[in-house]
Amino acid sequence: MIKFTIVTITYNAADVFVRTADSVLRQDYSNVEHIIVDGASTDGTVALALEYKTKSDAMGNGHEVRIVSEPDKGLYDAMNKGLGMATGDYVCFMNAGDFFPGGATLSLICANARLDGCRKDGEPLPAVLYGDTDWVDNEGRYMRRRRLTPPERLSWRSFRHGMLVCHQAFYARADIARRTPYDLRYRHSADVDWCIRVMKEAERMSLPLVNVHATIADYQREGQSTKYHRASLLERFDVMRRHYGLLQTLAMHAWFVVRAVVK
Repeated sequence: MIKFTIVTITYNAADVFVRTADSVLRQDYSNVEHIIVDGASTDGTVALALEYKTKSDAMGNGHEVRIVSEPDKGLYDAMNKGLGMATGDYVCFMNAGDFFPGGATLSLICANARLDGCRKDGEPLPAVLYGDTDWVDNEGRYMRRRRLTPPERLSWRSFRHGMLVCHQAFYARADIARRTPYDLRYRHSADVDWCIRVMKEAERMSLPLVNVHATIADYQREGQSTKYHRASLLERFDVMRRHYGLLQTLAMHAWFVVRAVVK
């Protein structure tokens, strides 16, 4: 049975942590590892995490909750800690405030990607599983479907057109993810760079990227990249320049401007 590792990064997130934890708790899929990496919160987040672990353990649902709380060097340093702790087949980052759309989300991913069939037939597991994302407001209420939608065929070249798959809906094979840590030179857009590098590694290994054809994450719209929008855009330009070249990056950004004006 495939094991999913869900990593949740928290820092003073008591107001939104519970809905994230509850959405993991509701998953009917049993082989789940939930790693909570907290940045030494002072607002009660850790106490809520411990309560959640106690509740999850008591349910006997096959979930394992692991908690670490200590100072870190920022979001992506904490994510690298989570990668280092992950023992599952796939790792996904579902940060405080984000949540699964329903209790059968992980089961649906496994079924649609035919993961158990891979194990039975001896086929290598896909490098990446990906799906759709809905945006929610700060209260967790549905706003709309994310504008950028996952293509049927995804590759590292796809992100020339923007981050077509949301970070929360990008499940990387854990062995590949651990070999591809987040680049701490980027404070706001290391997730874009990480996804591209994971997909490059998938191509090198001749492994597929599988669209699970389902909405698999509800993403809180107000996050790091929107709070620091300008800095995030500058970093994304540098990420794209490094992966796709300056001329192609300039051309694509010119198209982004035209598209925005037309809309």
